[in-house]
Amino acid sequence: MTNKNKLSIIVATFAFSFTLFTGCAIHPVAWTPPLKPQFEGSTALNEKLTKATQIDLLGYYGAEEFVADKLGNLYCGVHIGENDFSSGAILKIKPDDSVEEYLQTENWVTGMQFDKNGALIALMNDVGLIRINQDKSIDTLLTKTPDGQSIRMGTGLKISSDGIIYFVNMSSTEKTSMKYINKLILEMKPTGGVYAYDPQKGITTTYSEGNYFGNGLEISSNEDFILVSETSKYRILKYWIKGDKKGESEVFMDNLPGFPNNISKNNNGNFWLGFTTKRNDQLDKIHSKVGMKKFVYGLPTFIQPQPEKFGMVLEISEEGEIIKSLFDTKGSYVSEAGAIIGHEGYLYLGGDVVSYVSKIKN
Repeated sequence: MTNKNKLSIIVATFAFSFTLFTGCAIHPVAWTPPLKPQFEGSTALNEKLTKATQIDLLGYYGAEEFVADKLGNLYCGVHIGENDFSSGAILKIKPDDSVEEYLQTENWVTGMQFDKNGALIALMNDVGLIRINQDKSIDTLLTKTPDGQSIRMGTGLKISSDGIIYFVNMSSTEKTSMKYINKLILEMKPTGGVYAYDPQKGITTTYSEGNYFGNGLEISSNEDFILVSETSKYRILKYWIKGDKKGESEVFMDNLPGFPNNISKNNNGNFWLGFTTKRNDQLDKIHSKVGMKKFVYGLPTFIQPQPEKFGMVLEISEEGEIIKSLFDTKGSYVSEAGAIIGHEGYLYLGGDVVSYVSKIKN
């Protein structure tokens, strides 16, 4: 063996060891995902989402969730760069699809809903639960969970008819970054939780003290349960909030074909379920290999496996049956469908790192 070859081996070994050492910043758990379902039957691939038009977000990225006002305007929180979540704004999308900046925010605003008084209740990254009053002043409502954990990555906010605010806290230790999102996926450990805040009594109820990348949330039509997506585990959980089963939880849908994100009700009493992308075969293969996951996480973010552009939406019943599916398999018109709402006969779709909102006739 030549000295040059020896040097190459030494360098490669050092690089591997250094990367593995860096990757030890995470402590992943081995997990064997269920065999990925095929796209067939009610999920047979189609190109229905390719009929979508795109609404530019004024140079911002990341419509995480939508909410509509009584005048037909939509609002969404956005951040300043594709991978920069450090500050952002709330945008207003008017019925004619024109967009204007409603409010600049110090951090990315994710989940949001209007309360009965017309105030915008929202989750602000690295801050917690806030209220944006009609004069655009901001009040902080809640920064910690009942066990003292900070609400640093809140998402999936919904408000029931009696004013209770349901939300997911994705993380109590980190604010949003692509590095941390990758960590959540690779580590496969429960973090954050699911909570309900009563603004009248100032009381917070805990429904879960840990989820596998808890993300979207929606309340059932009868307001007897909530659904919460667990993005990294490809499933949806059901939490009973009323009735004999109140406080209990169960798996609502499992082994989904992609990374489930936000959930919203439609006019039929069913749910729209948006996906960040489809499942990645290579990721599923390494999930059982702790050392390999450490190695992958230790790689620079720009050379880590990237999500494939793939638009996917499912309509599901309150029993968990898939009613229909919509796809853009090349991601040309809908590259991500993490955010979703049905509004005035159209579906509006957005994504964490997408610079536009897709609009398609429902």
